[in-house]
Amino acid sequence: MCGIVGYTGPREAYPIVIKGLRRLEYRGYDSTGVALQNNGLKVYKKKGKVAELEENIVGKDLHAHAGIGHTRWATHGEPNDRNAHPHQSASGKLAMIHNGIIENYAQLKNELLKKGYTFKSDTDTEVLLNFIEEIMVNNECSLEEAVRVALKRVVGAYVILLLNEDDPETIIAARKGSPLVIGVGKGEHFLGSDASPMLEYTKEVVYVNDYELAIIRPDELILKNLGNEKLTPYVQKLDLELAAIEKGGYDHFMLKEIFEQPQTIQDCLRGRLDADAGTITMAGIDQYAEQIMNAKRIVMVACGTSWHAGLVAEYIFEELCRINVEVEYASEFRYRNPVISEGDVIIAISQSGETADTLVAIETAKAKGAIILGVVNVVGSSIARISHGGAYTHAGPEIGVASTKAFTAQLAVLTMIALKIGHAKGTLSNERYMGLLKELNAIPEKVAVALTHSEHIRKLASKYKDARDFLYLGRGYNFPVALEGALKLKEISYIHAEGYPAAEMKHGPIALVDETLPVVFVATRDSYHEKVVSNMQEIKARKGMVVSVITEGDETSTGLSNDVMIVPECDEILAPMLSVVPLQLLAYYIGVVKDLDVDKPRNLAKSVTVE
Repeated sequence: MCGIVGYTGPREAYPIVIKGLRRLEYRGYDSTGVALQNNGLKVYKKKGKVAELEENIVGKDLHAHAGIGHTRWATHGEPNDRNAHPHQSASGKLAMIHNGIIENYAQLKNELLKKGYTFKSDTDTEVLLNFIEEIMVNNECSLEEAVRVALKRVVGAYVILLLNEDDPETIIAARKGSPLVIGVGKGEHFLGSDASPMLEYTKEVVYVNDYELAIIRPDELILKNLGNEKLTPYVQKLDLELAAIEKGGYDHFMLKEIFEQPQTIQDCLRGRLDADAGTITMAGIDQYAEQIMNAKRIVMVACGTSWHAGLVAEYIFEELCRINVEVEYASEFRYRNPVISEGDVIIAISQSGETADTLVAIETAKAKGAIILGVVNVVGSSIARISHGGAYTHAGPEIGVASTKAFTAQLAVLTMIALKIGHAKGTLSNERYMGLLKELNAIPEKVAVALTHSEHIRKLASKYKDARDFLYLGRGYNFPVALEGALKLKEISYIHAEGYPAAEMKHGPIALVDETLPVVFVATRDSYHEKVVSNMQEIKARKGMVVSVITEGDETSTGLSNDVMIVPECDEILAPMLSVVPLQLLAYYIGVVKDLDVDKPRNLAKSVTVE
């Protein structure tokens, strides 16, 4: 959600900033802009895509050695030119970009209105900027000091970057709740919401923590807390290549990432799973294994696709570990005043590791004595840093806004944790444990087989693209897959879709069934299969169109289905990592045939950094 870029150094800033904004387009946005420092501030901004901004400023003076850029996802004020970032202060001497939400902006705005300030936009960002300038002018202090004072009054989440016309080489930055990465070059510095804008320039980065302030000049990086105490920047080496964030010959990032899943699942298992030796090595879990085994309950907190991964894991953990598991929407967890006891285990699941709702949820639980384990993709992210332990998914950068490879990688990690704990606890027999290790080790190859049916699914997409609604049904381990399939279709094609447990279909949703409604059954061969087949017959009796994800060789389901999507046979515990793949492809191809932007669906953001 929103993207920020900054640069100060000897190079021309504009090409670096605009290229960085293009790299961050995957985060989701509706307007964009840049501020450049060259004998005064020059601000250019525009509703729409980065390309539209570029077209709009052809012929303008873009020479500068310091600059900031922003892609905005609207919160306060509709998407338009005047609400786009960067904003300039009342004097015109300061420019600022901001990710997050200032919750007490209305109070601050009223104070400024009484002092005679006027506002050009509807944003909370312009309010904060003028509040900072008011402090700076009234107290005759530096911009750095004014920012520090202002942020002590602010309620909410933010990353802010500021340029000051009177200090042309310096960028002031601060964060709370939204990500900020500083790239360290030779006599230059780069800033970004993540590392992608700076990959071709430097591999050395500093991850800024909450309540930290950075003063960045070409040859100097000063890090302080809000108490004005200097901190030592911890410089990390990026293990990420530029090729990982390029399309690599695919039409869209989403398709590339769907087809990367055999490799990303393998990367997740590599160095951890040894099926022959019967071992799972996960350092971030090993040190808390005893507490997990003794926990009376595990609470998984997540949002969106990650929440669906948690629902699958609930089935797996309860089956293999015999521990009570609850799966919570992170956005509801904090505000429900949850009962958390010391020793409870909280597993936070997030692709970005920056999901605001999930971050707040685990901060609440951690304060009450819970053990926090993170299952995240982005190394050095906020959830990874705040957690006691956990495991990275190693899925690599996921650029497509609708999550695909992150979901299957999360399932792989969560399954390994459950296998490890169940085996150590003795609730999982050694024979079953060894069998599941071998099955899990074979999943990457089986996903590759499932992907060979992509051309068949592309043809199905043309057949069903004009449907107004879809119903997705599954039981047991495949019920959350039905939810995920429905979510993918909504995100990518804008077709209304609902996911339900197949047995619940009779309790209301069956009223929707007629000859125009495609009903997608996640019907791989498992212990629920006979019941699912009965549900198919109920749909067929009402003239619904049955589309099924089935195990290879399942003639019964084939006979009841208008169309099928085939996956290889595997243990039902691991089936979701296979059965979700055709649903990802179906959503993708329907979006493509409808000529939609499948990588950047409307209104969505990749990393949701506001509550």
